[in-house]
Amino acid sequence: MKHRPRALPAAGALAVLLLQAACGGTTREAETGAQILLGPNDIVAVQTTNLRTGVALAGSLNPYRMTEVRAQVSGVVTSIAADEGTAVREGQQLARIEALGITTMATGAQSGLAAAEASLALVRRQAESATTLYNAGAMSEIDYRAATTQLQAAEAQLAGARATAAGASEQASRTQVVSPFVGQVSRRSVNLGEAVNPGQTLFTVVNSSMLELRGQVPVDQATRVQEGQPVAFTIDGYPGREFTGSVSSVAPIADLSTRQVGVVMRLPNGDGALIGGMFATGRVFTAVEENVLVLPEGAVRGTGASPYVLVVENDIVTRKSIQTGTRDEETGVVVITSGLSAADRVISTPGEIQEGARVISGTATGAATESR
Repeated sequence: MKHRPRALPAAGALAVLLLQAACGGTTREAETGAQILLGPNDIVAVQTTNLRTGVALAGSLNPYRMTEVRAQVSGVVTSIAADEGTAVREGQQLARIEALGITTMATGAQSGLAAAEASLALVRRQAESATTLYNAGAMSEIDYRAATTQLQAAEAQLAGARATAAGASEQASRTQVVSPFVGQVSRRSVNLGEAVNPGQTLFTVVNSSMLELRGQVPVDQATRVQEGQPVAFTIDGYPGREFTGSVSSVAPIADLSTRQVGVVMRLPNGDGALIGGMFATGRVFTAVEENVLVLPEGAVRGTGASPYVLVVENDIVTRKSIQTGTRDEETGVVVITSGLSAADRVISTPGEIQEGARVISGTATGAATESR
């Protein structure tokens, strides 16, 4: 008497049905006396693909240039020319600080410079006249030497006045708060009329035309990462979309405490569509394996050095030992280096399945999409 199929709990609509050996079939089937019912997603076909493998890093994207603009002199902010979100040029004024002592010093230094220049001009003319008289024998050598010494002293005084004026002018220029590079003001930390001191942050300026993701990878993986390698970015907020960039730098030494190596990846953002602070995952492609056989990791059974799969051949479950290669964590597939052929049908559903059981229903589906 035959039994009606009764589904047992298993993933993917897998049902194991016990039959009497008298049902016929192969010798191994007769020994197991089992028949299994598989749903359309319980069998996958071994596929040939090009597999790109690499190292993944996750973290926040930040502008590759970001600077806090700080006050360099003490004083009162008398004007503000930029606010949060303002696009700025290199050297563009952001604010002005009124520092009367510094301004007065610069004015005095310029006056001293002008006086030194005038004095030098007068002494130079006197020295020229002394030279003419000395050559004509109308001036003693002592008077002539005195005139040339005065000229040298006037030139030295002018050099000192110029240095003083330059220093005072440089100090006065610090009352003008300017942008250090082309970018955008991301934060304004000062108000009009506020008294500020040297070192106080007034603005934060960023350049987001390029974004960076900084992270660390284990030493054994860092040997595979090199400057210039392509990187694929996936970003929260843009599901299903992939952005491309490259490795900007790899630290020359590992952190002694963590045994990790710092890696910086850059993502072009010329259109400004991406915002600093977004969470992203960057995957450095370190190798491409062409025309390899792959299966979902869940289809591989066994542990250690003896992995195997359950293959459906002529509707009979057969166990085959295999050897595996690269595992791609992103796509969830593993390379099969031996033991299978393209289009072999493999049971991917977990659970106990007897070798030699007959498959009474099932449809092969694709094993995996080609790794991006």
